[in-house]
Amino acid sequence: MKRLKFWLARLATSLLVLLVVAFLTFALFNLWPSNPALTVCGKPCTPERLELAQSVMGSSLPWYEQFGLYISGIFVGRTFGSGAAAIECAAPCLGYSFKMGEAVTPLIASRIPVTMSLAILAGILWLVVGIGSGVLAALTRNRPWDRIIMTGSVLGVSTPAYLWGLLAILVFGFGLGWFPVSDYVPLRQGFGAWLSHLIMPATVLALLYMAVYARLVRGNMIEQLSEDYITTARAKGASERRVVWRHALPGVLLPVVTLFGLDLGGLLGGAVITEQVFSLPGLGQLLIDGVANTDLHLITGLILLSATFVVLANLIVDAIQALIDPRVAA
Repeated sequence: MKRLKFWLARLATSLLVLLVVAFLTFALFNLWPSNPALTVCGKPCTPERLELAQSVMGSSLPWYEQFGLYISGIFVGRTFGSGAAAIECAAPCLGYSFKMGEAVTPLIASRIPVTMSLAILAGILWLVVGIGSGVLAALTRNRPWDRIIMTGSVLGVSTPAYLWGLLAILVFGFGLGWFPVSDYVPLRQGFGAWLSHLIMPATVLALLYMAVYARLVRGNMIEQLSEDYITTARAKGASERRVVWRHALPGVLLPVVTLFGLDLGGLLGGAVITEQVFSLPGLGQLLIDGVANTDLHLITGLILLSATFVVLANLIVDAIQALIDPRVAA
């Protein structure tokens, strides 16, 4: 019963967070001194055409009424305008991009595979390399491997992603010709082509997180290896490999799992800089287009999607933590 209450409370909190994020986004962009109808009014933008554009977009309504229509459209769909020129937006309707002439939901859905592929590949890279190098640095504390890994992690954290991206394109793309420098190939066209187009941007995206995870794992591993239960395990004759992988590493992974879920959820919301550098048509590039066009529905939809990813990641992390330590949900 306590677990059921715990999960119901977490679910209610998650829905409240999404509602607050949508409300704040809507309020911010509607109170901003700009008129989205001007971007689709055409030229010349006469008062009559501007009034018609505002009527179809619904931007002439008070912003809180627009917000109510937006939220209801997610559940029951929505109609923009009236008569023969009416635009139907089926549920779940995240709005309509009048600048791009397409409903926001399919627009976002068409870009999700790109960003998701990039985020998942980057997540695997930074998790494997970050944990592996962190453990190696802890086991070789104050020796050359430790210093090399820690120096590399500082370099990874302090260097901007766009600089790594440009350097990778110059060396591995134009210089050595190992990888394509732009574009995205869907997985259904072949794993090799998909991987070769994503390996550079995924590695660049993962560098920052690899560095953070390596430092986090190193610090936690050193702390775990100094605990009494590790000394006891060694005194009982356990091999060093068993001590590290069976006894110390589980204690190290709990905070890593928490951080990984939050990072991956945030990353799915849009790896803006990496997608721009490598010309990947993902959510980050779509967000830049939305901001440039003052496309309120598109921006709100993307922010809401990003928040949903983070909230879902939190719920998954809570579930994993509850499996590792049942006291979390007690």
